[in-house]
Amino acid sequence: MMTRHPASPNAGNARRLRVALVGTYPPRECGIATFTQDTALSLRQWPNLVDDVSVCAVNDWPASYRYGPDVRYTIEDSQLASYRRAARAINESGVDVVCLQHEYGIFRGEDGEYVLDFIDALRVPVVTTLHTVLSQPTGHFRDVTRAIIQASDAVVVLAENALRLLRSTCNVPAYKLHYIPHGIPDMAWSPSLIEQRKRELGYAGRTVVATFGLIGPGKGIEYALDAVSQAVKDHPEVLYLVIGRTHPVIVRNEGEAYREGLLNRCRALGIENNVSFVNRYLSLQELILYLQATDIYLMPYLNPEQIVSGTMAYAVGAGKPTIATPFAYAKEVLAQDRGVIVPFRDSEAIAQALSRLLVSEKERLQMAERAYRYTRPWVWREVGKRYCEVFEQVAVPAVSRPAFVQLPQVIAR
Repeated sequence: MMTRHPASPNAGNARRLRVALVGTYPPRECGIATFTQDTALSLRQWPNLVDDVSVCAVNDWPASYRYGPDVRYTIEDSQLASYRRAARAINESGVDVVCLQHEYGIFRGEDGEYVLDFIDALRVPVVTTLHTVLSQPTGHFRDVTRAIIQASDAVVVLAENALRLLRSTCNVPAYKLHYIPHGIPDMAWSPSLIEQRKRELGYAGRTVVATFGLIGPGKGIEYALDAVSQAVKDHPEVLYLVIGRTHPVIVRNEGEAYREGLLNRCRALGIENNVSFVNRYLSLQELILYLQATDIYLMPYLNPEQIVSGTMAYAVGAGKPTIATPFAYAKEVLAQDRGVIVPFRDSEAIAQALSRLLVSEKERLQMAERAYRYTRPWVWREVGKRYCEVFEQVAVPAVSRPAFVQLPQVIAR
């Protein structure tokens, strides 16, 4: 395993940087793809700092996508040789910094270890954004994580709690770690705007509760449906929107069984008039419209380890009072009365939280305003600037960069 000596935390340069982003990318339907695209757009808002942004897209082979001109390199996820080919092409392109969007599920090999071959073959600084950080990583998973961190010149996390976890579980030096929040669109918020957006969508007179994102069993939507069935007894005006398509991987492996089960549950509960499934992958403009029309956001997720959630970032950033289970990111973001935390798999608790917010519009709006103010530093333009600052630290000119060194082989091939 090859890596670089760590760049000095004070290193920097005044030249405009050429950046290559590595991750999934639209039109692939994936949260990381959206994040990679939004990061590219945020960097381009700083033309005094960034000269060029290109993308190396990770394909779920044998699927193929018709990419736009941003994508200049590709990696076929199951073909190990493809990782090194892409790295060599990037090395030869004149790129100053590679920014890797890392999620274990988008790379192949045990625990996504193929990505190590890509990092190993790079000869330019690497800034890795970790989208998953576990509280107690073990075995081979921990070894892969440590190898990625050791081989990266800087590591970005999307939640403050992830800083503590990486220091305690992987002994990451403080200079290498950077917290940059998950970016959000700069969305307007006001009580009158909520009502305006409802009228535009045909929801006037309804109290809109919403969940959005790629749908799958881990989202816990069945518990939300049970809660809605209780809440509508006293609040028949409630309309629960389940916004988004089923995750493509779930469709490929299991079909639409989960969504069909949710539809059957609605019929069994007699809440067909209180639930609407928006079975589409929305454009950003459509998503903002639906979020701005939402009164209460609902996230009954089932995974306590989830360290970041783009859907929660967007919802809180849109000024939505949010009810969520106590997964890691929710506990951080919804602290200080920016939302309501309910136990996992507890429809009764969700129903009680819903009723509390449905009864008090004043509490809803106060919670919404706290959430909105808290997330102003998260808008994508500000996030792009913070990434530029990290890139400047690690992008030491080639003539002064330290030589590569051989590390112990931490991953057995």
